[in-house]
Amino acid sequence: MADISTKYLGLTLKSPVVVGSSPLTDNLQSIMALEQAGAGAVVLKSLFEEQILHDVDALRVNNASNSFADAENYFRYFTREKSVGDYIQLIKDVKKHCTIPVIASINCIDAGEWVSFAKKIEKAGADALELNIFNLPAEEEFTGRDYEKVYFDIVSEVTQHIKIPLSIKLSTYFSGLTNFASRLSHTKIDGMVLFNRFYEPDVDIEKLEIRSKGFRSLSSDNSYVLRWIGILSPIVKCDLCSSTGITDGETVVKNLLVGAKATMVVSQIIKDGPQVITEMNAFLNHWMEKHHFNQTADFIGKLNQKSVQKPILFERSQFIRYFHDADYAK
Repeated sequence: MADISTKYLGLTLKSPVVVGSSPLTDNLQSIMALEQAGAGAVVLKSLFEEQILHDVDALRVNNASNSFADAENYFRYFTREKSVGDYIQLIKDVKKHCTIPVIASINCIDAGEWVSFAKKIEKAGADALELNIFNLPAEEEFTGRDYEKVYFDIVSEVTQHIKIPLSIKLSTYFSGLTNFASRLSHTKIDGMVLFNRFYEPDVDIEKLEIRSKGFRSLSSDNSYVLRWIGILSPIVKCDLCSSTGITDGETVVKNLLVGAKATMVVSQIIKDGPQVITEMNAFLNHWMEKHHFNQTADFIGKLNQKSVQKPILFERSQFIRYFHDADYAK
C-alpha cells in the first residue's frame, strides 16, 4: 500500500481529500460519516459575519415597539453568543468523536469585531482556521490595491490573536493574481485555497428576473484551478489547496501533480455520497503503486510550472493551431 497521507497547514492528513465548507460539514453525524469514508480533514460550514449581523438586526426590528437600549444590547449579545456558541459546540463535539483535523471557517468582509470569534474557535480546539474573504470589485472608486489591502488588514489582525494555522480562500477577482498571492504568502498565513466558488447570476428572459445558476462544480471547472496551482506552487511561501472541479481520483492526482498539497471536495459528495472519498483514495493509492511512488511528497509539484519543460503551457490561454483545426470550426 502506498502512503497517501499529506502535509497541509502543518497538519498531517491521512488523505489529501478534504471535505470543503458546506452543509456536509454542519453536523457531527455527517462529519463522522465523512471520516469513516476516508476524508483527510473537514472544513466546517462557514460562520458568516453577515449572518450574525442580520440576526441581530432582525431581533431589533421585531422588538422595536417595546425596545430599550439595555434590552437591545442584551438581544445583540445573546444572538451573537448563541450563533457562535452553536459553532463552538460543534467544534468540541467533532474533536471529541473524530480524529481527523477540524478546520473552522469564517466568511468575512473586513477586519472587524468578528476577530473575537477566531479566538473562541481556537480555544474550542479547532486545528486550523480558513478565512473566506470576498469583496466583489464592483465599486468604481476602489482600485485593485484597495481590495488587496482588505486581505492584508484581515490577516494582520487575525494573526495577532490566534496561533493555529491560517489559510485564506481566494476568489479569481485580482488584476495581478501572481503578484498578490506571492505577497500574501509572505505574511503569517500557512495556506491558500484556490478558488472560491460563488453563486452566479442568470437571467430569466420570460419572467424578466435575475436568478442564480446551478452551484455544483464540474470536472471541467478544474482546468482554471490547475493552471493557477501550477503557476503559483513554485512561487508562494505557503501550502496550496485546490478547490472547484475535484470530482474523482484522477482530478485529485492532477492537482497534486501541479503542486496542491490537498484537494477540497463538496459537489461530488453531495451528488453521490461519502463513498466518493473512498473511491478517490483507492484511485490515488492504485495510481501511486502503478507509478512507483511511495508517498505523496514524491510527486506533489512534479508538473508545476517550474518543473516542466514547457512552462508556457500554463501561461498561454490561446494557441494558433486551435484556430486552424478543422474540428474547432465545427
